Amino acid sequence: MNYSKIIDNFKDKRILVIGDLILDHYIWGRVTRISPEAPVPVVEVTRETFLLGGAANVANNIVSLGGRASVVGINGKDASGAALVEMLAGKGVNCDGVFTSNRPTTVKTRVIAHNQQVVRFDREDSKYVTGRILKAIVEHIGTLYQNHDAIIISDYKKGMISAELIKAMLKDPKAKKLFIAVDPKVGHFSFYKGVSLITPNVIEASSGSNIEIRDEAGLLKAGRALMKKLGLKALLITRGEQGMSLFEKKGVTHIPTVARKVYDVTGAGDTVISAFTLAKVSGAAMEDAAVISNHAAGIVVGEVGTAVAGPDELKRSFA
Repeated sequence: MNYSKIIDNFKDKRILVIGDLILDHYIWGRVTRISPEAPVPVVEVTRETFLLGGAANVANNIVSLGGRASVVGINGKDASGAALVEMLAGKGVNCDGVFTSNRPTTVKTRVIAHNQQVVRFDREDSKYVTGRILKAIVEHIGTLYQNHDAIIISDYKKGMISAELIKAMLKDPKAKKLFIAVDPKVGHFSFYKGVSLITPNVIEASSGSNIEIRDEAGLLKAGRALMKKLGLKALLITRGEQGMSLFEKKGVTHIPTVARKVYDVTGAGDTVISAFTLAKVSGAAMEDAAVISNHAAGIVVGEVGTAVAGPDELKRSFA
């Protein structure tokens, strides 16, 4: 398989990313003492950084890998929402589908000391988007199908992805012609019936299938149950240090991890679904798309924070 040729084809592909836009806020510091007020570490802050998270990070991965991305999601009427859109636009992502709502922009703040996460706190309103704003989002999405090669639904369970939204999308014949990949969340699996691919981790696959996964037998049973239940073309279960398993109607392929070091798995699922989708619409078979996504994930888990991979770096990983 000529993986370099597939990766070169990424630059011609346009991916529509629909989902929960998140701003990742990192507070970096060091710990040298315990607080006299409570048995907790005192973090001496040295710097702060902001990164794209959730569906925003999926779009970031798409453009970093050489593709073109449009996002559809919501942000708040706040400084975080403005920063999120500015960062996306700075990456070259089309932000015409970002709708501003009265809810706050979703922000995840992580405190990191000595490369270890000390605590995380979230600002969010995860009620489902409804009413006029949902109608406007569905109408806008409907204008984008013919200009894109695939759709990624990035579900972080922050209110953007609902059964109503996906049902409205799948009613459109133009959407059904596209490859639709979903990064799923527990409790939402019933929403995804009729999409092309979902990419759960082991815990999510176990919950979605109601089958405990303790060994390969449980994995196979859960995977086949999800394939049948949701009518999928493919299912990619990510398994951490054990790699990933690709389920297709013709059978199951186990792909061992290629990660040489693992510092942080934050955002690795975003990288997997981005690279897989780009590879699939660039001419790769499902199995080859999974291999490419596995290599992309192996790159980003070696960095702290929500990292991305570039096409040249991805090619080198096959050398």
